[in-house]
Amino acid sequence: MNINIKQQQLIEELLAKVQERYPEIVFKNLEVSPDDSEHIWINVISNMDEDRTIEMHSYSAELATDILLDYGYSLSIMPENPELVFA
Repeated sequence: MNINIKQQQLIEELLAKVQERYPEIVFKNLEVSPDDSEHIWINVISNMDEDRTIEMHSYSAELATDILLDYGYSLSIMPENPELVFA
């Protein structure tokens, strides 16, 4: 995956803003969306309950939409909860 300097800056800014409001998230890695090679996923580990995860996802999506409209880069925060157990 090739990321230019502006993309790296925007990724860091987006992650910092989301971590400011949701300090329990931890950066995991970057990944390209399997559906769109221009869409970068910022994978994070988030030990939050479902309601807080939804709230965080909504907040980060608003910020990512602003980035898309202002700069044309598609970014998304993708939370993963390793403690989540499916019955």
